[in-house]
Amino acid sequence: MLERSLVVSAPGKVILHGEHGVVHGKCLNSALLASAADFDESKSPSVEQLDALREFAGISAESSAPESLATLAFLYMCLAISAKYGWTEEELSLINSWAFQGERVIHGNPSGVDNAVGTWGGALRYQSGKITSLKRVPTLRILLTNTKVPRSTKVLVAGVKDKILKFPAIMNPVLDSINAISQECQSVLEAMPGNPSPEYYPVLEELFDINQHHLNVIGVGHPCLDRLCRVTASHGLHSKLTGAGGGGCGVTLLPPDTSPLAVEAAKRDLCACGFECWETNIGAPGVTLHSPSSLKAEVQRALSMS
Repeated sequence: MLERSLVVSAPGKVILHGEHGVVHGKCLNSALLASAADFDESKSPSVEQLDALREFAGISAESSAPESLATLAFLYMCLAISAKYGWTEEELSLINSWAFQGERVIHGNPSGVDNAVGTWGGALRYQSGKITSLKRVPTLRILLTNTKVPRSTKVLVAGVKDKILKFPAIMNPVLDSINAISQECQSVLEAMPGNPSPEYYPVLEELFDINQHHLNVIGVGHPCLDRLCRVTASHGLHSKLTGAGGGGCGVTLLPPDTSPLAVEAAKRDLCACGFECWETNIGAPGVTLHSPSSLKAEVQRALSMS
């Protein structure tokens, strides 16, 4: 059975995620949204609210199967909590705007990608100064490895510009190829949720490899990142730099059939290089509201001291 999680965003947009990424997204009907203000933890769900949720989820009125009732309860609680405590689009835009100012302080002339994906979550595409959300992308398991090599985005960007000015006939085709890799990767990612075939992963791995070589060509690689790629390749895994390059972090794709032993061996060897390594997923939620009781004790202590 597909394990699912649900994201509700204003105005009533519901996105159902599963183990293979986004399953579907659609809007709840206006009658249910109009009653959202009436959600109250002290009141029982109304017949009208539950009927609307059954229609949305495709659950028949006669169904009493535990999984159907669990889905119904989950949908009801998500909508109620979101309606009462969720961020508005205006608030998210404000958060994004101020986060972008912070990026300007640090990087000078940032793209806006980091603050945008941090605010709204999911996956984004950046091209010619325009940021757009990618729809129906899968959740991908990765290793995120910090080489601990400090780097300056300003310096790296300036270096790439210098190379383009010096060798335009060489560098522009490389940049065109990087763009083509990005478009191909987007096509693969958006095709995966509808057809979660394992055959997509070798394609992504090959795109990782080609992209990493191109990034070295334009001057944002680093010997530590090369070492990271060699270490993971020795365990049958494919990696590339992430972020500005010149050190910083690398990302390693973990296909579903990756052996846990291979992952642990790769992490051990990466740590032996002096790197820090975490196993995580791509496609996390953006800005989220947490109650104090949901925070870990060490987080609560840190907040109380600030």
